[in-house]
Amino acid sequence: MRDKLPPEPPGSEVTPEKLYLRRRELIKNAGLFAGTAAVVGGGLYLLGMKRTRPMDGFVPDAGAVAQPVAPAQGVFDTDEPRTPYEDITTYNNFYEFGLDKNDPARRAHALKTRPWTVVIDGEVHKPWTVDVDQLISAFPLEERVYRMRCVEAWSMVIPWLGLPLGKLLERVQPTSFAKYVAFTTLEDPEQMPGQKSPVLDWPYVEGLRLDEAQHPLTLLATGLYGKQLPPQNGAPLRLVVPWKYGFKGIKSIVRITLTREPPPTTWNLTNKREYGFFANVNPAVDHPRWSQASERRIGETSRRPTLPFNGYAEQVAGLYRGMDLKRDF
Repeated sequence: MRDKLPPEPPGSEVTPEKLYLRRRELIKNAGLFAGTAAVVGGGLYLLGMKRTRPMDGFVPDAGAVAQPVAPAQGVFDTDEPRTPYEDITTYNNFYEFGLDKNDPARRAHALKTRPWTVVIDGEVHKPWTVDVDQLISAFPLEERVYRMRCVEAWSMVIPWLGLPLGKLLERVQPTSFAKYVAFTTLEDPEQMPGQKSPVLDWPYVEGLRLDEAQHPLTLLATGLYGKQLPPQNGAPLRLVVPWKYGFKGIKSIVRITLTREPPPTTWNLTNKREYGFFANVNPAVDHPRWSQASERRIGETSRRPTLPFNGYAEQVAGLYRGMDLKRDF
């Protein structure tokens, strides 16, 4: 029998401690953010972030909920109900546009996603600086219906559209020295007003081991629900690694660099104790301030058990054979 959610506040609104403390300082010293922080039951929460349904009055662009494409079966699909388009596009973290879950939907419309250039460089034989539409047209797009588990203990089921990252890496031909893949988000505070605040070190950066990046499940998403990816969800190009916590899914990518050494990652730089490089979904390893054993699926009122590797253990557990998943989290 599933446990009931606590009445207030929902577990999805847990705010990372360092971000909470920075936000309080900004409120005190500069008045950059509205709202008040509260400590509840030993967890840190932001008030004004209780919405689990679309914003009142929010209407997606006409025809945004497209006729779904027939999804691929097997490891690229799930028979779980898909999260509604409105929820996916109005409830998410994208701190470049603000700290509240609905800030990206309210503010990201100012992001100009065309023209957009992506640089693929580093330890590759064929570096490539390419317009994003040329990049997308160079590969057959696939629909992947994946579970997405946020480190804050909420989850969704999302029908992504995109290209396997491994196919792109094949094209640029990694050298024998390439061991990791680093990703960088656009840095443009005029378009991304959240970057005017020092809540994180900008630009947002992420990284994978090369074998993780080459895994067939790893996707560069260009759309969802058969439509072009909305700005608030990371247009025009974002990373999707379904067995890892959602913060690994870096958005609005402008650079992909293959490296010899592990690249820096934003949340690990922000708080190494709480956010490891790998960020694999592991219900047996709690976040230092909350349990990861269960999650709240957006649109549901009860919690469900969290699955190891977010339910993709059969496909990816072999990548970590011999590792201590409690130490190398």
